[in-house]
Amino acid sequence: MRADSVYSDDVDTTAAAPSTALLTDQYELTMLAAALADGSAHRRCTFEAFARRLPNGRRYGVTAGTGRLLDALAEFRFGEPELAIAAGFLDARTLEWLREYQFRGDIDGYREGELYFPGSPILSVRGSFAECVVLETLILSILNHDSAIASAAARMVSAAGGRRMIEMGSRRTHELAAPASARAAYLAGFDATSNLEAVRRYGVPGAGTSAHAFTLLHSGQDGSHEAAAFRSQIEALGIGTTLLVDTFDITQGVATAIEVAGPELGGVRIDSGDLGVLARQVRDQLDGLGATRTRIVVSGDLDEYAIASLRAEPVDAYGVGTSLVTGSGAPTAGMVYKLVEVEGVPVAKRSSHKESRGGTKRAVRLSRRTGTIVEEIVYPATGPAPVTNGFGARELLTPMVRDGKITEDRPTLQDARELVAGGLVSLPWEGLKLSPGDPAVPTTFLQ
Repeated sequence: MRADSVYSDDVDTTAAAPSTALLTDQYELTMLAAALADGSAHRRCTFEAFARRLPNGRRYGVTAGTGRLLDALAEFRFGEPELAIAAGFLDARTLEWLREYQFRGDIDGYREGELYFPGSPILSVRGSFAECVVLETLILSILNHDSAIASAAARMVSAAGGRRMIEMGSRRTHELAAPASARAAYLAGFDATSNLEAVRRYGVPGAGTSAHAFTLLHSGQDGSHEAAAFRSQIEALGIGTTLLVDTFDITQGVATAIEVAGPELGGVRIDSGDLGVLARQVRDQLDGLGATRTRIVVSGDLDEYAIASLRAEPVDAYGVGTSLVTGSGAPTAGMVYKLVEVEGVPVAKRSSHKESRGGTKRAVRLSRRTGTIVEEIVYPATGPAPVTNGFGARELLTPMVRDGKITEDRPTLQDARELVAGGLVSLPWEGLKLSPGDPAVPTTFLQ
């Protein structure tokens, strides 16, 4: 099974996937109706998705969600159930147009896992106004969500310095967003997820053992039977499992864990308290008990700053939830989808702080021989390629859809993971800092 496969091998894939056409805003379809009425619907246009700026303190973003978007695009169709909803506010001509809708244009975009900066033309959609405009909400909802999660996850992965990262945010987000969040985190370098739907749907490795409830079930109010919980878990899951040792007294919990499991216990998890102090204390205790190979996993409201503060501590793995999947840790990517060209003529929005740059664009990224990124240049698609001044140059926009058909060389989720990892290594040192500041890589626009 492919790592980003939507279905597992034992699931019937012959049934039609549900339509994604109503994952949109009503004004997309009322604009369509007006354009059909005045004859402008069939004018050839280019729309681009980009972020005007990055969230405060961010130096880069990670492109994520394009794989999910292509899946959703294939199911963007209006059957009778969808038309029944649209019939409440649309005229007969528009309904008939929607009945026959199929995107027949072209899409180029940054590969999933590619870093982006303010103004990067992350997605370029070309076709008639009508067929492109109705995709706006679908495109932005997927790219904004997944890119926000992936961008936050990449910062955490960098802060962790190669230690194991487990996504545990399902209980802090919408149930339907949880698998997509897990996918985006895995794309950005996390190692596993607690969400089983992400395991089934995308092939993300799963992880998880027990919570405090399991210990309390066996222990009562005073924790005197904590050993019974540990013994039960080991009998069910094996000696390599991870025991949660801070339900009561953590020092006693560690002692009980090693007494029950022996020095070959796989790991212990700390979920509360001063994690740095406790990690050192627990490491010393484990080593003193002969459990020198027992790993320490920490969790509990971790973000990139907390993870960075634990870099010097004897922590082997991090479990991250709330700060990864909520707005506090993963603020919106702020992407917009703007009309930039009509019948070959550049058009641009000029509103204060909401400006856009007209014309269909291409983008090239310049790097030193060492691989370090120097600059990203955005230039007119019909113009000459920019001067590279001896730096290595890589075109960023790749074909994704041609004449409505998804290209065959579609990257896998593993490809995206490798691209993120390579991108983070290629950033200048300043680009990996967690403190506020301008993006480390400048974006230059050529007119």
